[in-house]
Amino acid sequence: MQFARGAWKFLVAIKDGLVLIAMLLFFAALYAALSARPNVAAISDGALLLDLKGTIVEQPAQQDFTAMFTNNEDTVRQYRLRDVVRALDAAAEDDRVKAVVLDLSAFMGGGQTSLSAVGDALERIKKTDKPIYAFANFYSDDSYQLAAYADEIWMDSMGGIAFAGPGGNQLYFKNLIDQLGITANIYRVGTYKSAVEPYMRDNQSPEAKEASAALYSVLWNSWLAEVKKARPQAVIEPYADDPATFIKIAGGDYTKIATEQKLVDKIGDRVAFGRYVATKVGEDTKPSPDSFKTINYDNFVAANPEGSSGDAIGVITVAGEIVSGKAGPGIAASGRIAEQIYKALEEKQIKALVVRVNSPGGSAFASEEIRLALADIKKAEIPIVISMGDVAASGGYWVAAAGDHIIAEPDTITGSIGVFAVLPSFEKALSKWGVNADGVQTTPLSGEPDFVGGFSEDLSTVLQSGVEHSYEDFLSLVGKARGKTNAEVDTIGQGRVWDGGTARQLGLVDSFGGMAEALAEAAKRADLEEGAYHAKYLEATPTFKWLPIGGLPFAKAEATPVTGMIGWVARQQKATFANALNTARGLMAREDVQALCLECGGASQQVQTGTTADLFDLLRSYSLSSAPR
Repeated sequence: MQFARGAWKFLVAIKDGLVLIAMLLFFAALYAALSARPNVAAISDGALLLDLKGTIVEQPAQQDFTAMFTNNEDTVRQYRLRDVVRALDAAAEDDRVKAVVLDLSAFMGGGQTSLSAVGDALERIKKTDKPIYAFANFYSDDSYQLAAYADEIWMDSMGGIAFAGPGGNQLYFKNLIDQLGITANIYRVGTYKSAVEPYMRDNQSPEAKEASAALYSVLWNSWLAEVKKARPQAVIEPYADDPATFIKIAGGDYTKIATEQKLVDKIGDRVAFGRYVATKVGEDTKPSPDSFKTINYDNFVAANPEGSSGDAIGVITVAGEIVSGKAGPGIAASGRIAEQIYKALEEKQIKALVVRVNSPGGSAFASEEIRLALADIKKAEIPIVISMGDVAASGGYWVAAAGDHIIAEPDTITGSIGVFAVLPSFEKALSKWGVNADGVQTTPLSGEPDFVGGFSEDLSTVLQSGVEHSYEDFLSLVGKARGKTNAEVDTIGQGRVWDGGTARQLGLVDSFGGMAEALAEAAKRADLEEGAYHAKYLEATPTFKWLPIGGLPFAKAEATPVTGMIGWVARQQKATFANALNTARGLMAREDVQALCLECGGASQQVQTGTTADLFDLLRSYSLSSAPR
C-alpha cells in the first residue's frame, strides 16, 4: 500500500512537472511571437528585396494562432496590395534604396488589376533611374507580369517559362450526384448565372461559354498590352499560341526559347544572380546565396506608415466572399463591416468614404446588410465612392450600388446581376438503403425540407418565388442607383459578367482608376483641398484564429441569424440531418426498454449536432456489416 501511494505521488509529480514545462514553453513562445516586430533601425543602403512567397491580396486573411509558433519557409504568405505599392513608392523617394529586386520563384500570383497596380508602382521607380532586377526559376503569367517591368530578367538554367492565359476547364458534378442519388434542388434567376451549372449540367452551357469567351478575351488582350508596353522587345504571342512547336524545335530547352524570344535577359542560378546584384548595390557583410545588401520588405513597410495628415477619408474594405456574421478579415463578413461603418459614423471620424470592393459576392442578405449601413452614411450627407478591385460582381455589385460614384479598372470583373440557391436532398440515395419518409402534416410546409422524401412542389414554388423576388430587389436597387428602369437593368443583368471597360459603356461604372483616383474623387465631393487629406482604413483590430481547438475553451459560439426563407430551409436541413443521425445512432445504442416520445423530437428546443458525413459514415458502416459475403 505504501509503495502504491509513493508511486502515485511520483506519477503526479511527473504530470505536474510536464504541465509546468508546457506552460513555460507556451508563454515563452507567445512572448517571442508577440515581441517580434519589424526592425526599422536595421534599414541601411542596399536593394529593397521583394521575395514574394505567396499571393498579393486586397486584405490578408485572419492569421492562425499556430502560425505564430512555426517558421516554415513553405508557408504561403498573403501580401497586402496597398503595403506593396506603398513600399515601392517609398523606395522611389528613399536614397538608401539603390535598386529593387523581385524574387518571384515562389510567387503564386494575384488578381490582374492588383498586379497592374504593382506594375504601375514599379514603373514609377524606373522613372527615378533606379534599376529593377527580377529572378525566378520559372515564370508564368502572373510572375512575368511583374518581371516585365524589370531592367534585367534572370532565369535559372534549369527553369522555364510558359504563358497559359485566362480560362480553362472546371468540374461538373451532375453525373456524379445522379449516381450518388443526390438531388440538387436549384432555384435561380439569370440566363448567364452559371455558378449553379456544375450541379445541373455535365458541361458548360452555350450562354456561359459566350460570356466567358468575351471576358477572357478582354483580360488576355489587356495582359498582352501591359506586358508589351513594359517590355517591348519580348515576343510573346507566337510562343503562347503554339508552345508545343517551339519546345519541340528547341529540343526541350526552355532557356533557348526564353532568350531567343527575348523573354529574359540572362540565364543563371540564384547564386550568380545574387553576386551580380552585389556588384550594383554592394556586397552583404554576411555572404549568402543572396550576397547583395538587402533592405528587408517588412522593415521597410514599417518604416513607411500610411499618411495621417489632413482630413480623413474613410476606407472600408469588402474583400472575399460576402457572408453574415463577424468573421475575417480576409472574408467580407457583413456584421463586422457594418459595425465598422456605424462606428465611423457615430464618432464622426470621416469627411467622405471610399468602399474598396474586391469580392465575387456571396449572401444576398449579408450584401444588403452592408448596403443599408452605407445608406445611413449617405443620409448623413457623407459622399461615398466605390473603388472596384480585381472583381466586384454579384453581391459585390449589390454593395457597390450604394455609392455615389463607381470607379473600376478596365480589367475589373463586375456585373453578374443575378441570384440563385442550391439545396440538396437525398431521397434517391436513401431509398436504395430502404430509408423512406412518412408522417402527418398540418400545413404544406410541415416537415419541410424533406431530405428523405424530397422537396415538395409547394416548397419549391415558395423558394423559387423568393429567389425571383430577390432578383427584382437586385434590379430595383441597381436601377435606382444607376438611373435605369428594372427592364433596362435586366437586359444587362441575367447573371452576365462584364469586364470593367464594357461595364462602363453599359452604365454600371462611372470612370476608370484605382484607389488614388477614388480618394481624389471622394475628396472632391467632400470639398477637400487637393493633397489635404489621407486615407483612414476602418478595420477591426486583428485577432488570432485558434484552429487547433476551434476557439478558446471558455468562448461561446455565436448564433447566426436566419437569413430569409433559403436560410430557414438550410437550417432545417441541418437540424433534420442531426435528428436522423441521432435516431440511427439510438437504434444501436439503446439496450433497454424505452419510454420515449418519437413525435416529441420536433417540439424539443435542444438541437443536436451532426453532419452529412456522419450520416454517410453510419450508412457505410451498416453496409460493411450487413453486405453479403
